[in-house]
Amino acid sequence: MEVRDYLRAVRRHWWLAATAVLLGLGGGIGVTAATPPEYAASVTFFVGTQTKGVSDAYQGGLFSQQRIKSYADLLTSDRLAQAVVGREAQARSAARVQAAITATPVPDTVLLEATVTDRNRNRAVVLTRAVADAFVDLVQTLETPPGGSSPTVWVEVVAGPTLADEPVAPQPVRNVGLGLAVGLLIGIGAAVLREVLDTSVKSSGVLAELTGSPVLSSVPVDSRARKDPLIVTGSAGSVRAEALRQLRTNLQFVNVDEPARTLVVTSAVPGEGKSTTACNLAIVFAEAGRKVVLVDADLRRPRLAEYLGVDGTIGVTNVLAGQATVDDALQEWGTSGVFVLPSGSVPPNPSELLGSRNMAALLEALRGGFDMVIVDTPPLLPVTDGALAAALVDGTVLVFRCGKTSAAQVRSATEALRAVDAKVLGCVLNMTPRKGQPGYAYYGYEPLGTGRPWYKAPLSVVYRSAPADAPVSPAPVEATVDEEADDPTPVTGPPADTPEPAMATGAKRRTPAGRAKVHTKRG
Repeated sequence: MEVRDYLRAVRRHWWLAATAVLLGLGGGIGVTAATPPEYAASVTFFVGTQTKGVSDAYQGGLFSQQRIKSYADLLTSDRLAQAVVGREAQARSAARVQAAITATPVPDTVLLEATVTDRNRNRAVVLTRAVADAFVDLVQTLETPPGGSSPTVWVEVVAGPTLADEPVAPQPVRNVGLGLAVGLLIGIGAAVLREVLDTSVKSSGVLAELTGSPVLSSVPVDSRARKDPLIVTGSAGSVRAEALRQLRTNLQFVNVDEPARTLVVTSAVPGEGKSTTACNLAIVFAEAGRKVVLVDADLRRPRLAEYLGVDGTIGVTNVLAGQATVDDALQEWGTSGVFVLPSGSVPPNPSELLGSRNMAALLEALRGGFDMVIVDTPPLLPVTDGALAAALVDGTVLVFRCGKTSAAQVRSATEALRAVDAKVLGCVLNMTPRKGQPGYAYYGYEPLGTGRPWYKAPLSVVYRSAPADAPVSPAPVEATVDEEADDPTPVTGPPADTPEPAMATGAKRRTPAGRAKVHTKRG
C-alpha cells in the first residue's frame, strides 16, 4: 500500500481512528488523575582521591570517573537502603527506599547526583539527607584499606538536599501526549487492517474488472435520499440527479445499433438501491421525452408502489394470472410521462410467474406501447426471480452499493446472469462517497428563476382536469398470449403515442386523498 492508500483507509474509517484517539486521550487523562503526586529531593556528591602531585591529580581524576559508575550502583543497592533504614525512622522499608533512589553520574566530571522521591515532600528531604550520610559512610568504609588510616577515595556532599519546586509526578503533558500517540497509532493500524480485510467493492475500476462490464454511472451518497428517494422530490439539479442522467445517457450509447428498450434493474443482495435506481431512471428517461413504463416485478418485497404512492393491489401478478388486463393495472404517475405497473398481490410462486410465457408476452406488449420498459426485480443471489426476468429483456443493469457489496457477491451475481444468457449492459456503483473516491465530479445546479422543475410530481398520483369523455388511460393494445400457458389471457398495453388531454392554462393539479385510483376497464 502507498501513502495515499493509508490516507484513504483512515479517511474511510475515520470513526475507528477517532475512537482510538479518544480512548488514548482518555487513558492519558485517567492515568494522570489516578497517579498520586510525588516530590523529589536531590543531592550532589564529589568523588575525590588522595594525590601528591599534578600527575597524581590527573590520574586520580580519571580514577574517580571510573569509580563513579560503581558508586552509582552502590547508591541503588540494598546495602545502602538497609543503612538508611537503620539511620532514619521515617524510612519504612529497605525495598521502598531502594526503589525511591535514582543515581545519575554527571558526564565527564567527578560529580554524582542522587534523587529520592516520595509522596510526602518533607519526608523526601529527610530521606535524601539520610541517603547522603549513609552513602558517605559506606564509601569510606569500603575504600579504607585494611590496617590503613585513611581511604584512597573519598566522597563529599557539595550540594543539597534540594527539594524540587513542583511534583515530579504525575506528568500530564507526557501522559496525554503518549496516550494520543498510542491511540493514533492503534487507530491507523485498525483502519488499515479493516481496509485490508474488507473485500467490498469501493471503486469503479474494481467493479468493471470483476463484472467485465462498463460502469455506467457512480451515484454519490445523498443524505436526502432516505427521506426523498426520488430525485423529483428533492433537488432536480443535485449531484445524485446528474449521476442518474449520466446513467441514462450511457445506456443510450451502450449499443447504438440495437438500443435496449426493455431493461431489468437488479442487484446482488437487498439494500443496494435497485428500486430507487429503477424509479429515478424512469424519471430521467421521461424527462428526455420518452414514454416510460415502470414494472414492479419484485413479487416478494415490492417497493415501487410505496415509493411512487400508487395502489399496488392490482398489478403484474393479477395480469399474469388472468385476473386483470394491463389497462386495469396501469397507473399514470403524475404528469411526468411515467406509467407504473405495480406488483399486485403477493403470489406463492413468484419464480414460476416471472419465468412464464405470459411474462414474456406482457413485456412484449409493453414494449410495443412504450419507448422504455424498466423492470425492477428481486436481488439475484437470494432467489432466481431476477435472473429469469433478465433472460426476457434486452439488457440488464446491475446496481451495487459502494463499500457494502463484496467482490464474491459481485462475481456470483454476474455468473447468475451469464447462466441464463442474459445481456448485462453495465453496472451502477451506488452510494459512493462524495470525497476521497476516484471518479467524476458532478456539479449540480437549479434552473434560473425556478424552484420546481417541469416534471415535479408529488408522491401520490396526480390527474389532469379533462373532459368527461376523454380517456383516462391509454387505449388498449391486444397482445397474443401463448395458448399453451395455464391461463391464456389477452394482455393489453398502451399504444406508442397516445395524446393526453391538455390542462387549461393556470389550472392546478389535483391530488385525490388516500390511495391512487387504478385505471379500470372491465369487459
